[in-house]
Amino acid sequence: GESKNMSCDMVLVSVGRKPNVEGLGLENIDIDFDQHGIKVNQIMQTNIPHIYAVGDVTGTSMLAHSASRMGEVAVRNMSGEQDTMRYHAIPWVVYTNPEAAWVGMTEAEAKDKGIPVKTAKLPMNANGRFLVENSGKRGICKVVVGAQTDLLLGVQMVGATCSEIIYGAAAMIEDEFRVQDIKDVIFPHPTVSEIFKDTLYYLPA
Repeated sequence: GESKNMSCDMVLVSVGRKPNVEGLGLENIDIDFDQHGIKVNQIMQTNIPHIYAVGDVTGTSMLAHSASRMGEVAVRNMSGEQDTMRYHAIPWVVYTNPEAAWVGMTEAEAKDKGIPVKTAKLPMNANGRFLVENSGKRGICKVVVGAQTDLLLGVQMVGATCSEIIYGAAAMIEDEFRVQDIKDVIFPHPTVSEIFKDTLYYLPA
């Protein structure tokens, strides 16, 4: 590749995080853990049935909204209800300018799993609301759909307000919406959220 020098005032380094399980005395109560965190099952239960773990300490989806959902799952199961933690539809957001947001599988991840997919992209400024409110700014919306199932598998976006609308794609993936299901939904107009539906019309036949 090509290398070049760039002058800037600040550099954002985002290297992620890792679970901090040291000093908790977990080894004294035989809880199963390693350098990746405390091991839990789908109901956030450790190998000791009456002990649960949620959040970053599990080393799974280390996001605040993921931790909140994990807590809900754990408490419901402690209370005798049934609930499970599902990770395939957790939205991610990068709060930069422009914002980036995604949920579900990328095209590459789907292919790595042997899932045939079809994809479509649409510039964010194809959306009237986005164009009016973000003059001169650009963005993109990409959808990943199962080629054989027509299920929505993933959405990736770059552009203003992505963080505010990605939850809609998360709900569609969580509830296993197919392309026609989404096309049947009436989106309010004019809203940037319409970009999800509009992008689907550019999928290959």
